[in-house]
Amino acid sequence: MSQLEQARADLPARPHIDYRDGQLMVEGMSATQLAREHGTPLFVYSQAVMLDALAAYQHGFTGRDALICYAMKANSTLAVLRTFVEAGCGLDIVSGGELERALRVGVDPAKVIFSGVGKTRAEMRRALEAGIGCFNVESLPELDVLSAVAHEMGLRAPVSLRVNPDVDAKTHPYISTGLKGNKFGIAHTDALVAYRHAAALPGLKVTGIDCHIGSQITETSPYLDAMDRVLDLVDAIEAAGIRLEHIDFGGGLGINYHGEIPPAADALWQLLLAKLDARGYGQHKLVIEPGRSLVGNAGVCLTEAVFLKPGEQKNFLIVDAAMNDLPRPAMYEAYHAIVPVRPREAEAQTWDVVGPVCESGDWLGRDRALAVQAGDLLAVCSAGAYCMSMSSNYNTRGRAAEVLVQGDQARLVRARESIDDQLRLESL
Repeated sequence: MSQLEQARADLPARPHIDYRDGQLMVEGMSATQLAREHGTPLFVYSQAVMLDALAAYQHGFTGRDALICYAMKANSTLAVLRTFVEAGCGLDIVSGGELERALRVGVDPAKVIFSGVGKTRAEMRRALEAGIGCFNVESLPELDVLSAVAHEMGLRAPVSLRVNPDVDAKTHPYISTGLKGNKFGIAHTDALVAYRHAAALPGLKVTGIDCHIGSQITETSPYLDAMDRVLDLVDAIEAAGIRLEHIDFGGGLGINYHGEIPPAADALWQLLLAKLDARGYGQHKLVIEPGRSLVGNAGVCLTEAVFLKPGEQKNFLIVDAAMNDLPRPAMYEAYHAIVPVRPREAEAQTWDVVGPVCESGDWLGRDRALAVQAGDLLAVCSAGAYCMSMSSNYNTRGRAAEVLVQGDQARLVRARESIDDQLRLESL
């Protein structure tokens, strides 16, 4: 297999991100041209990949009363948010800062869901002032505090209780959220008591039930198991006289990083909807909060090979992107395909692709076969989710620039962070 054929085989988002005339293209834009214009490291996003991923969910919900709320923690760049809002999505937020980003892009506040285990009183007040659609509440103390805040404002907060069904999502333990050992949600065995408590509080209006079991899920069985447990609870809650307006099944569907084959979103939801109908709840409004599955494969991070450092035990390929730009490998030992922007027809060598940050954990890929020279451009694939949104200034490195591609047009949607940007809030 030639270097070009191998590189093409590693790309997870074809045809929108693919090779043409021997060079990597993001839709109609040359990756080489974008790197020359904007420098590296550089995040480049394909809007077509995002909208194709969203379309699969929308197709799966044809004819249903459903709200798709993009989980913006995956990538909260304003241009990305605007893409989904203009396509009809709501937004799932987990902080006051994310609420302000959501409002900045013009989302209908009634389509905002506020998740997260540690909402502050100030965040609750701001969300109530904005008129958000629902709070996903994760503990009894949060119920009490939210009720008090809303009552002081003369309001009733719409709430959905996040239930922890104790279902194994069969994913990395750091991104599993539905087991009883995780910090998220209210144990399903305690849920009915919690709902009765919520219904009795003066500042709350119970509107739904929520469940989210993890991220990067590549099998259908955890979703089906979680739905059974949630619907058992819906039976009990509504039998107790508490009417639920919506059922929220969260997100978590995985993407192809390294040959994974997750179920297609529309196919998964056909299975889940069939179960919902069979249990008699097909007329309830549905809410879901996909994140990674909408943006993960839409992004690449372009980076330049700085030095080649052969060694006795390891060959190191040092690039200008680092763990502060792409934290997932350091955090989860996650795999991202790394491909040349212009493949060389030369013998490949095995390299550990590492960055310049002063940590042994600063690696982007281990044991990668690449034919490369200093100055070459590489693309780190599947970099649309949990990369820029988790990036940092470690080693006083500026955050990368971001570009959104639409066909043969590219827009700089985040300028590269300067040293002045980093220092302006500090003083001597």
